[in-house]
Amino acid sequence: MTCIRPYLLMLVLLSLSGLFSAVSWAAVPVQVIQGSGVKLEQFQMGYFVDETQQMTFDEVLQQTFKISKNSISLGTHAKTTWVKIEVENSNATPFELYLHHPYAYHNRAIELYEVVDGRLTRERVLDTDDKNTLQWMYRGSAVFDIALQPHQRKTLLVKSIAYSHQWFALNLYDADQSKRVLLSQSTDISLLVGMLLALIIYNLLLFLSSRLKEHLYYACYLICGGYWIALSYGLIADVFEVYGATAFHGHLALGGIPIFLLLFMMTTFETKRKYPIEHKALLWTLIILVGDTLYGLFDIVSALQDSTTFAALMMVVTLSVSVSMLIRKHPVALYFLLGHGLFVIFSVLAVLFYKGEVEFNYINTHGVGIGIMLEALMLSLIIAYRIRSLESMKATQLDLQLLASTDPLTQLLNRRSFNTAASKLLEQAVQTGQPTSVVIIDIDDFKRINDSYGHAVGDKAIKQLTDVIRSHCRCEDVLARYGGDELVILMPNTLQKEGYIVAERIRQTLEHTAIKVDPGESVYMTISIGITEVEENRRDVQEAISRADKALYQAKNNGRNQSQLFTE
Repeated sequence: MTCIRPYLLMLVLLSLSGLFSAVSWAAVPVQVIQGSGVKLEQFQMGYFVDETQQMTFDEVLQQTFKISKNSISLGTHAKTTWVKIEVENSNATPFELYLHHPYAYHNRAIELYEVVDGRLTRERVLDTDDKNTLQWMYRGSAVFDIALQPHQRKTLLVKSIAYSHQWFALNLYDADQSKRVLLSQSTDISLLVGMLLALIIYNLLLFLSSRLKEHLYYACYLICGGYWIALSYGLIADVFEVYGATAFHGHLALGGIPIFLLLFMMTTFETKRKYPIEHKALLWTLIILVGDTLYGLFDIVSALQDSTTFAALMMVVTLSVSVSMLIRKHPVALYFLLGHGLFVIFSVLAVLFYKGEVEFNYINTHGVGIGIMLEALMLSLIIAYRIRSLESMKATQLDLQLLASTDPLTQLLNRRSFNTAASKLLEQAVQTGQPTSVVIIDIDDFKRINDSYGHAVGDKAIKQLTDVIRSHCRCEDVLARYGGDELVILMPNTLQKEGYIVAERIRQTLEHTAIKVDPGESVYMTISIGITEVEENRRDVQEAISRADKALYQAKNNGRNQSQLFTE
């Protein structure tokens, strides 16, 4: 009797085990189909992980299925997962149901088995690398039709074989809802990728015009991010019908995102020149990521599994460098830290989702894409700030160049700038054989105007003379304030007599132009002018100025208020 008890105990335990197994099998809730409008996107099902990846269908039927939602993520250790769904048609007429697997594009294979009263009635195998089995694939989604007879109950067993990470959602629709879902999918991803594409084109154009590396690195970051988003979230599968191993190897683009982000940081923060410690940290992280990406060319599964660790390393390093830049009061550090912080937060949620640690929802499944987009927008602000800074710097440089080359009172060229510009024009005149004339203008008795009315009126006189000269000169003529009250004009393609005509017009106009001293008082002034034509065989600026100056003094000696041509 004592010997029999262990056997009885064993039989009891086996019976209980079978009972629990049956309860577990029966515990999967039945999805009752009532009426015609069916849209089941949230329901309970059962799943079982085949760790051996070699179980037969009959062996799977004997396993215990764990109850879960119809959307799950199980990580990298559940590459072969079985799902059980119970459906029942409560209608008095036949009903056609459609099972959707919207993320089928990233799976290696999906198999569907229909069981009625414990008997296998239909099976289908969708291998994403076998074109002969893609009749159940539509725009990246696996769609299986299921025929239900009146009041019939079916058990649906779905086998999902993943390349790396196991995550999926299974939904049930009627014919009308199935069409609506398929037509509306990927809309959000198309919008996201479209925005990134616009930023890519804009920054490539900026790089071509400015040759600044940060524009190129940012554009490459966007290219990798946009391509990975389109691939990972089904847009490429939807548009180009790329599935299976080909699509899976495209995930190498994920490695390009942190690589180009690090290059962007190194260029924007100028770490090589200004921050050697931070530069070394970024550089070594960059080398590790490049190595992992190259390794992925030979073993992408291992590379993607290791990428989680390397991504964590990258996030720690980049956040540390960002904080360091913020402490050092770098002008764009706050923008970068904010954008990169959002990227890190959403990427961590995505990594936890792929590992099966957090629930299946839109934010977690699209975490990396959301993070890339938010960071891309913040980086675009940094790009805009850099552009404004460069434009401000260029404007300042132009202002300094203008101050260095022009006279502050008249805004005409100063003597040094005139000599440079005149030398270039005379060189061109030698090549073209065109005549060039030089005109020097001096205000008569300018000292008397300053002594009688003050230097403010003297400045008015010079500005008045400048305005009159501008009104009579061409845009190609070169004007300069050569001395205190002495102005000079270089006239390309102008004979001496033509220069004389222009000089007389200036003199006569100014002679009748009043300068207001007080509300009730005005003063008039006259000028003396010397004109010469640059010698054809000796195109020398200083010699031409000297000849025109001699003509000017001849006009002064002849009584002022006149124009005088140079004569030997």
